[in-house]
Amino acid sequence: MNEKDFNPLVRVVSVDLDGKKALFFALTKIPGVSYTFANAICKLTGVPKDAKTGYLKDDEIAKIARVLEHPIESGVPIWILNRRKDPNEGEDRHIITGDIKFIKTNDVRRMQKIKSHRGLRHQWGLPVRGQRTRGNFRKGAAIGVKRKTGKKKGK
Repeated sequence: MNEKDFNPLVRVVSVDLDGKKALFFALTKIPGVSYTFANAICKLTGVPKDAKTGYLKDDEIAKIARVLEHPIESGVPIWILNRRKDPNEGEDRHIITGDIKFIKTNDVRRMQKIKSHRGLRHQWGLPVRGQRTRGNFRKGAAIGVKRKTGKKKGK
């Protein structure tokens, strides 16, 4: 490996990856790619997990991008995908990069529109997943007793 072959920033699916890091850890910096999914990508493409990202060849980067864009066709197991049985299309998908935030807000909006329990909890700003609310989740309320300014008592 020559220093002239090293690329400090590698661009994969519109995300810049650090060239000094091992491929396995660099892939997890892409939103929507977990450790499990990164491991599956390395196995399917045949690129070693511990290979430095900066020394990857263009064809290896293209293989990785292909698996990220079309995981089911590339042979990624369905249980690894992060959006199975999509409510809109009814098919299994894997969402990466900026689409995650967009789809998540649409899901919350849909739950609020149909007035589901989860949607109402989101709307009211309360915890959605069954946490207790006695001591936590108090937003913007004053804590403790506010003391008068000015003279102190007893003087």
